[in-house]
Amino acid sequence: MDYKKTLNLPQTKFPMKADLINQEPEVLNKWEKQDIYGLIRQKSRGNPKYILHDGPPYANGNVHIGTALNKILKDIVVKYKTMSGLDAPYVPGWDCHGLPIEHQVMKLSAKEGLKLSQPEIRKKCRQFADKYIQIQKKQFKRLGVFGEWENPYLTLDHEYEAKIIEAFSQLSLKGYIHKQLKPIYWCPVCRTALAEAEIEYKEKNSPSIYTGFRLNEQWRQVFTGLSREIEGPLDILIWTTTPWTLLANVAVAVHPKFLYRVIKTGRRNLLVMGENQIIDSIKEKLDGECLVLKEKIKGGNLENLTYQHPFLKREGKIVLADYVSNLEGTGCVHTAPGHGEEDYQTGLKYKLDVLSPVNQKGEFTEDTAEFKGLNVFKADQQVIDRLKKDASLLWEGRVSHSYPHCWRCKNPVIFRATEQWFIDLEHNQLRVKVLKAIKNVNWIPPWGGVRMGNMVALRPQWCISRQRSWGVPIPVFYCQDCGRILTTKQSLEAVRLMVLKEGADSWFKKEAGEILPSGIKCPQCKGSRFRKETDIVDVWFESGVSYKAVLKTRKELGFPADLYLEGSDQHRGWFQSALLTAVGCGDGPPYKSVLTHGFMVDGRGKKMSKSLGNLISAEEMVSRAGADVVRLWVTSENYQADMAYSDEILNRMNEAYRRIRNTYRYMLGNLYDFDPFKDAIKDHRGLLEMDRWALGRCQVLLKKVTRAYNDLSFYQIYHLVHNFCTVDLSSFYLDALKDRLYTFSRGSDGRRSAQTALYEILLVLVRIMAPILSYTCEEVWQYLIVDRKEASVHLASWPRINESLIDQKLDDAWQKLLQVREAVCAALEQKRIIKEIRSSLEAEVCLFTTSSKLYSFLEKHKPWLAAIFIVSNVTLEMVKEMPLDSGQSDLIKELGVRIKKPKGSKCQRCWNWKESVGKDKQHPGLCQRCLKAIIK
Repeated sequence: MDYKKTLNLPQTKFPMKADLINQEPEVLNKWEKQDIYGLIRQKSRGNPKYILHDGPPYANGNVHIGTALNKILKDIVVKYKTMSGLDAPYVPGWDCHGLPIEHQVMKLSAKEGLKLSQPEIRKKCRQFADKYIQIQKKQFKRLGVFGEWENPYLTLDHEYEAKIIEAFSQLSLKGYIHKQLKPIYWCPVCRTALAEAEIEYKEKNSPSIYTGFRLNEQWRQVFTGLSREIEGPLDILIWTTTPWTLLANVAVAVHPKFLYRVIKTGRRNLLVMGENQIIDSIKEKLDGECLVLKEKIKGGNLENLTYQHPFLKREGKIVLADYVSNLEGTGCVHTAPGHGEEDYQTGLKYKLDVLSPVNQKGEFTEDTAEFKGLNVFKADQQVIDRLKKDASLLWEGRVSHSYPHCWRCKNPVIFRATEQWFIDLEHNQLRVKVLKAIKNVNWIPPWGGVRMGNMVALRPQWCISRQRSWGVPIPVFYCQDCGRILTTKQSLEAVRLMVLKEGADSWFKKEAGEILPSGIKCPQCKGSRFRKETDIVDVWFESGVSYKAVLKTRKELGFPADLYLEGSDQHRGWFQSALLTAVGCGDGPPYKSVLTHGFMVDGRGKKMSKSLGNLISAEEMVSRAGADVVRLWVTSENYQADMAYSDEILNRMNEAYRRIRNTYRYMLGNLYDFDPFKDAIKDHRGLLEMDRWALGRCQVLLKKVTRAYNDLSFYQIYHLVHNFCTVDLSSFYLDALKDRLYTFSRGSDGRRSAQTALYEILLVLVRIMAPILSYTCEEVWQYLIVDRKEASVHLASWPRINESLIDQKLDDAWQKLLQVREAVCAALEQKRIIKEIRSSLEAEVCLFTTSSKLYSFLEKHKPWLAAIFIVSNVTLEMVKEMPLDSGQSDLIKELGVRIKKPKGSKCQRCWNWKESVGKDKQHPGLCQRCLKAIIK
């Protein structure tokens, strides 16, 4: 007789090989045919809402690893919230305007030799955005992300554009927005103003020079003690790493409380500098021989002294500023209000000229004589040469320092004074209101709130104008007769209604008279001729008002959002622009919680970026391993730090996925003949103790995982589930169950007890991992028999925690048994090494203990010790002293273990060695237990 056929060996069509690359698209097609997201929305209708608001990615390229990570994190949150009984819609969005798209269009057009008009540029930008919206949409869906993909929000939609105009109007009419000549970040390559959020800092090698500005004779009235002994001129010494800005110099700033001294050199005669700056390194730069004169003057006494520009016919003056440092430089700061924020503020205080003789290309303008047409960075050497010519240069060198660069083209930017539109954070205490709002938001991790507060506290005015074509216009008009700005409620509403009906393109196609209501007059001169503003709105402003255009507009959503979730760079980007606009408009903070994750780094810890060539596309990741492995990797990373990705890491995730999948498969395989409605043991008290323990462990897992989901601690979920599958299940419970599942009679209580536990554990595991392993859990779900079965695991409810199954005393007892098992396994392994046994079933375990307490404990569990150890027999003996041939356990000192050959013969069916084998004439190869199993 073939006894193998009498065994209850696992049977399942659930494949061992995942083949995710081919299988996942089939599941995706099924979801789309089912309209799975529509079914989820239908089921969730009427439940309490949970709103995660999507921060819009740019529609300008394929989805890369960082965006994939972000979208998957959002999807995990939304799927969990939905399963836990909340109405959690997900409306994805795209940022469709701005420089990233226009830059790509202009680059492609230049290659084709095209010269485009503004309407043509806008048309091509729209086509470009539309193309990548479709591409990214497909890639996001392939990642298993659910959402309203057929009805996303787009910043180029008419309704959205009209909301941008509405937000601008509200802020303008409240007095927050104004136009001002002010230095801002300017990219000479992209030829546009940049916001703080569009700046990144990189090392730059720059000139480093010391030069003197000759003071006019009033200095003698200040340095009275020196005026008699000094006959020659006196210079004030400055240091700069941007020699080109000397063309805009109008002042030198000193600290009002610092002491200043005069030093005498052999080369430049007399120089004024801060007392703390007179150090050996400066002396060496000034030819070494320096005599420090006795008189000390407080910086405040130098105020309003004048000097001559070293090579221009211009007079400057000494001003006071608290930001002057005594840690570097000379304590005397070259000041050009047209090329620096601090310089500009000092200029306002002293009513200095705001000079910025630089055009949009970063070239000097006509009024700079010999420097006309020179790029500012290339002009540094020419300025240095001119200083040498006039004998004003004292020292030159090079310095490597952190310098602002454009986030898009990666080139150095400049500070350049131009007329721009700003949101004034001081007006009506906007900054104070925003800082207060920050404290009422839950920041995850908590340092995010501290960082945001620091950024807002130190942020200058927000420059919201851009000099580009692709975007929403700044809805402002100018009187052609007197130049007065027109921003009335009537004019702004006219623009909003036009944009709502025709889109922002209409602004660029129509003249001012076609947009404004008839009869509108200039408030100042009563003129009726107007021209339009040519600047567009900063894209950060556009995305910032998404709370108004999306959350407060779409009926399935709500305001404020429960969660904004983006990378940590958005503290100075979307998180901040959303907060500033929402508070400014009087709506309050647009979010209750903000979660930030770190940046992507490669296996060597380098930040991933296109420029470094180490950025990986989402398609490439999915094609290598499948979306579920990528999703598992996302969950495994602690998002509070930078997240690493490499082929090695992906391979590890493959192995982790395989272990979880095999756990699912094993449990399914052993449930092939189990109908939970007929075969399950309904009362858990009727289960065997080992099975009750396993169910208890599963409930503890469920409790911890649920808490981790609620806390948004995703990496904890990965470790909890992976450890449960590999340690609790695969390494022990499932292994120990094999004998009972395979060899007991099919309908026996012992086997049904095991199957009941497996079924309930699997029901928990498949649902708690559905937000993460979305494809795999869907696959598993189709093999399960479930009461009132949903068409998809994603329509199932979150499992309820059964506190009655969590028995701490029982768990403590089994943890003790597992310690005993570990000691036994170590002894068995020693026997394998010396080849006394091949399989653990070839062994009998003899346990010795000197402890009556341990003896009683083991005696109570003796019927199941052989199954726990996976051996043929176990004996237990109480002794006063440990036998010499028993190995004492390192874990349990009062326990000894001896391994010996079991008595009897090997059963041909269960492979256990039993003395009952051979006693039945009809089935001499079976033990008594197997004989009963086949007869039944």
